[in-house]
Amino acid sequence: MHSDLLYQIALTLVPNIGDVHAKALVNIYGDAQSIFKAKRKDLDHMEGIGIVRARSIKSFTDFSLPEAEIKFIEKYKITPLFITDDNYPKRLLNCYDSPSLLYYRGNANLNNSKIISIVGTRNNSDYGKLICEKFIEELQAENILVVSGLAFGIDTIAHKAALKNRLQTVGVLGHGLDRIYPQQNKVLARQLTEQGGLLTEFISNTNPDKQNFPKRNRIVAGLCDAVIIIESGKKGGSLITAELGNGYNKDVFAIPGRTNDSKSEGCNYLIKNNKAALIDSADDFLSMMNWKLSAKTAVKKQRELFIELLPDEKVIIAILQQQEIIQIDELYFKSKLSSSAISTALLMLEMQGLVISLPGKLYKLVI
Repeated sequence: MHSDLLYQIALTLVPNIGDVHAKALVNIYGDAQSIFKAKRKDLDHMEGIGIVRARSIKSFTDFSLPEAEIKFIEKYKITPLFITDDNYPKRLLNCYDSPSLLYYRGNANLNNSKIISIVGTRNNSDYGKLICEKFIEELQAENILVVSGLAFGIDTIAHKAALKNRLQTVGVLGHGLDRIYPQQNKVLARQLTEQGGLLTEFISNTNPDKQNFPKRNRIVAGLCDAVIIIESGKKGGSLITAELGNGYNKDVFAIPGRTNDSKSEGCNYLIKNNKAALIDSADDFLSMMNWKLSAKTAVKKQRELFIELLPDEKVIIAILQQQEIIQIDELYFKSKLSSSAISTALLMLEMQGLVISLPGKLYKLVI
C-alpha cells in the first residue's frame, strides 16, 4: 500500500503533469507506479504527453517529499483517495479535470446519494445569513451532505447550519490539512471532522495561496449533484463555482435578491442569463430535484425479471431493482459499462417505459 501511495503522491508532484494528463496516464497504465516505470520512448509517443512531459516523469527521482507526506498521513489518520480507489468521489470522476489524488479527514460518505454544494459571498448580509440558515434547516429531514469551502461568509454559515441541523458537512480546502484558513474557523473545522469532513487535493505545507482557491472551487462544483448560490456579487469565487457546475452538467440554482443589492447581483445575473434556476426555498429546491421521495414506503416491491431485455439493459434493471433510484455516476461505477453503452441502454429502457429520468442526473425504475 505504501509503495502505491508513494507513486500516487509523486505523480501529483511531477512538473508539467496536470490532472488531465495524470488521469490519461492512469487510464493507460492502470496505476501510478507503472507510469514511473514505463519506457521513455513509449511516453514520448503518447498522445498528449510528448517529449517534455515524458522527460519530467523519467527525471523525477527524489521521493523524499512523498515519503514525508506518507508519515504525515499516518500520523493524523488521513485517508488518501486515488482516482482508482473505490471510495474516490464518483461524481468527480466525470469531471475532466478532477484531481488524481485527494486527502480526506472525516467520516462522511463522499458518495452519499444526495450531495449539495452551497456557496456565496464572504461579506454576506443579514438577508443572506437568514436565507442560508432557513434553507438548510428545511433540509433537516433529508439525508443530504452539505459541501462548501470553509471560507468566511456564506460558506461558514452553511457549515454551521448543517452541524446545527445534524446534517453532515464537508469543507473543501485550498491548502494542506496541516493548517486551517481562515484561522478563525479552526474550531469549526474540528467539528466538521466529527460530523462530516475536510477534503483537499493539496499536500501538507501548502499555503492558502490565491491561485489555489479556483482549483478548490472545481472540487466543490464537481463533488455534488447541485450547486446553490445563496448570495453573491457579480465577480468572485461563487460565480466561478457556478460556471464550473454548468460545465460539469450539474444542476445550478440561485436565490434571487433585490435588483439594487450588490450582494445579490451575481445571483440575479445567473438567473437572468439562464445559468441558474431560481429557487426561493428548500421545498422549491427539493421539488425541482425530485428529491421528495424519502417519505415513500420503505417496503421494496418484488418485480418480475424482464427476460426479453438485452444484456446491458438487464444489468441496469438489476441495479435499479436493488435501490430503485440511482445517480448516473454511481450507475457508471456499479455497471462497469461504457458511457455509450449505458446511454443506449437507458434510452431503450425509457422508450419501453421501464425507467424514467429525473432531475439531478437520477434514474428511477418504474413499478
